[in-house]
Parts: sequence; structure tokens; C-alpha cells
Amino acid sequence: MTTIPPRPPQLDSPVLPKIFKYTGRAQVWVYRRTGGRIGGKWRIGAGFRKPVPTLLLEHRGRKSGTVYTVPLLYISDGADTIVVASQGGLPKHPQWYRNLCAGPDTHIQIGRDRFPVHAVTADAQQRARLWPRLVEAYADFDTYQAWTEREIPVVILSPVS
Repeated sequence: MTTIPPRPPQLDSPVLPKIFKYTGRAQVWVYRRTGGRIGGKWRIGAGFRKPVPTLLLEHRGRKSGTVYTVPLLYISDGADTIVVASQGGLPKHPQWYRNLCAGPDTHIQIGRDRFPVHAVTADAQQRARLWPRLVEAYADFDTYQAWTEREIPVVILSPVS
């Protein structure tokens, strides 16, 4: 059994979401220009020893209508692609997740391939099945869950033909 490290006080810094925003933008820029050769594997935290595949998720602002793109870790589950709205264990859901709830039809890019998907939040049974696989791919997800009171959503992205 692994011990969960204490929650860093820096998680409550108002600067952290800005850092996520700008590093995410930089990663999206590089990922798009290299077709995922650079930026296609997450190598931070638990990903340092065991890199995790990364995709680009588009989402439309539910108020602004602006299309945004964020890099996210993912696993595959049959034809579906699974992502996690962890936001590093912050107390609130990430904007992309709230935007997907309002507009679940979107696109993802894996490597050079971009395709349409429909997003749904995993129900309790689906989450119970997928969570251990997600933690196996990226152990820090368990740490993030321990650091927040919210249940971190698991999102199923199903291909749309």
C-alpha cells in the first residue's frame, strides 16, 4: 500500500490555475506542431518513470462560445477514450469539464489524428471499473482524489461516426 503525500499548501494558491492555463497552452502549441511527438507523453509526477499518453481535448465555453483546447492524460477502453477531471486535486472541477457537461459533442486529437467524440461522465459502476486502470496508468490520480473532497469525475469520450 502506498502512502499519500500530504496536500501541498501551494494547491490553494490563486496562481496555480494560471500556471496550468499557460503551461497547457504551450503544450497544445507544441503538440499540434509535432503531431504529438513532443507533448504526447506526460512525464511529470508518477509519469516521470512511467510516461502516460496525452491527447488534446477541444471544448466550447458554455458562456463565451469560444473553443478551447487542453492537454489531458488518457487511457483507452475499447473504442472509448477515458480522461479524468482531476485538476491536480484542486477543490473545483476544471473549466473544461463544466464546458463538456454543457456541450458534450466535441473533438479530440491523438497524435496527428483528430476525430469527433461524445462525452459522458462515468456513472458509479463505470467509474469503479475504470478508476483502478486510470491509477495503474498514472498513480497520482489516487493522490489527487485524497487531496480533494469532491469526487473526481471520470469522462468517457465515445467516437461519433
